[in-house]
Amino acid sequence: ILRGRVRSLSLCGCLWDELATSGLPRCDAAVNLAGENILNPLRRWNETFQKEVLSSRLETTQILAKAITKAPQPPKAWVLVTGVAYYQPSPTAEYDEDSPGGDFDFFSNLVTKWETAARLPGESTRQVVVRSGVVLGRGGGAIGQMLLPFRLGLGGPIGSGHQFFPWIHIRDLTGILAHALEASHVQGVLNGVAPAPTTTNAEFAKALGAALGRPAFIPLPSMVVQAVFGQERAIMLLEGQKVVPRRTLATGYQYSFPELEAALKEVVA
Repeated sequence: ILRGRVRSLSLCGCLWDELATSGLPRCDAAVNLAGENILNPLRRWNETFQKEVLSSRLETTQILAKAITKAPQPPKAWVLVTGVAYYQPSPTAEYDEDSPGGDFDFFSNLVTKWETAARLPGESTRQVVVRSGVVLGRGGGAIGQMLLPFRLGLGGPIGSGHQFFPWIHIRDLTGILAHALEASHVQGVLNGVAPAPTTTNAEFAKALGAALGRPAFIPLPSMVVQAVFGQERAIMLLEGQKVVPRRTLATGYQYSFPELEAALKEVVA
């Protein structure tokens, strides 16, 4: 994912078993992108799946953090990607990196535990957390699930469509990671969202339809979303947060796709 973006660092690339048996290999930086897909529509939202979601994030992060702490020559930078689910959904509130959150439902508590598991003692390794919005990219992810109904003219907003929809193009997510790894002044939390004017789900659906040359006015009812994903998990789709990348911009990162229309045109081209 970072190939061609990081020019001067060697990154940690190893198997989990190797970390447990041999420790962290010598490297300049470690990045953790691990995590079970929460919105997998083929998985029921039950206790078993919830445990998998937790372990895929917390255990992997704990293993890496422990390996970094024990390394004879720890990496210069340690970057973890979490999510904007840290912030409480609201139709009015605006959140930047210093806004409170992380204590109101399963997902916000997950992000809190996840980021806590990543913390290292001391200051020998620079630590960065990127709270990502919905990632837009070719060949998978959120767009991969949306394209077929939208190409058929069956796309539209989810639920009311009024909920905020924080998003980021995959090129900018990788760009922020590269920036965090290479720029020695970057540390702490960065919001991995686009700096474009706030987007609602209905506006996103309209823009995706326009990029495909298709109508996008058939809503997906809330009851259907809840039936497929379960009531607790459906909140991630039916409610949203207005998130701004104040600190990300302040660090000097320059976005490749700050506007939704250009981002979607590139993704569906």
